[in-house]
Amino acid sequence: MTDNENMDLTALEARVDELIRTVDELKSENSVLRNQQDSLVTERATLIEKTEQARTRIESMISRLRAMETRS
Repeated sequence: MTDNENMDLTALEARVDELIRTVDELKSENSVLRNQQDSLVTERATLIEKTEQARTRIESMISRLRAMETRS
């Protein structure tokens, strides 16, 4: 093997190592983002449920107030 071929091979090895590190970092970041997304989806569902419960309670209060108003 000539010096040029040796240098090319060394450069290729370095590039492959760099790409492997990048892939590992991206896998890790992707995992973190998926976990965050799962948490946010769960939180959103909880907030939607609480909003519906509040809406139902408010509508019930309005109905009772209207009923009281008509009796007066």
